[in-house]
Amino acid sequence: MRIAALLLAIITIVASIAGIVSPDTMMTLRRSYYTPSGLYVGGAIRIAMGLVLILAASNSRWPRILRAFGSLMCLQGIMANLLGLERARAVLEWEAIHTAFLRAGATVALISGAIIAIAVTTKPSEGQSKVAP
Repeated sequence: MRIAALLLAIITIVASIAGIVSPDTMMTLRRSYYTPSGLYVGGAIRIAMGLVLILAASNSRWPRILRAFGSLMCLQGIMANLLGLERARAVLEWEAIHTAFLRAGATVALISGAIIAIAVTTKPSEGQSKVAP
């Protein structure tokens, strides 16, 4: 699971750098998956990504942080589908107008990706190896 979590971190870092450098390109990509089936696929992918983090947490340096990130990713996947396609499109269009928020979100994603990468590549310290799940 550590390798899958590291791959997730790398993808997050690359996508967030792209979002900081070119938010318009990222918006174009995001618009392409805001279809009825795309919303379900995107939600399933986010839930799977969240589960990877939750499962990788026990062998990481910061298990609580990874579990929190994993839980948030799962919630993102669930909420997008619960709120529906029209609400998701409305939020997307609002974000398209406010590119500063897009860059801020991408910066948060960059930091999160870096935290995930550090957590899964660094061995837990001696005291942390006995942390209960």
